[in-house]
Amino acid sequence: MVQCADGTLYTGIATELERRIEEHNSSDKGAKYTRVRRPVTLVYSETYPDRSSASKREYEIKKKMSRAEKLKLIRP
Repeated sequence: MVQCADGTLYTGIATELERRIEEHNSSDKGAKYTRVRRPVTLVYSETYPDRSSASKREYEIKKKMSRAEKLKLIRP
């Protein structure tokens, strides 16, 4: 999960975390959402053994958690 310059949170999955953060900050490969909200800062990450389980967790965070719950996750 990254925090954008405007304070919003963006959740996604990546196989190479450092490369993906760099893409969000300086490349057209960054998500459309983050391109206009640069720079982004990594605030939370989890590791999963495969893309399927990572995608399920991304869905839980992205679609089922409120902003308040996400903030609790990154700032326990």
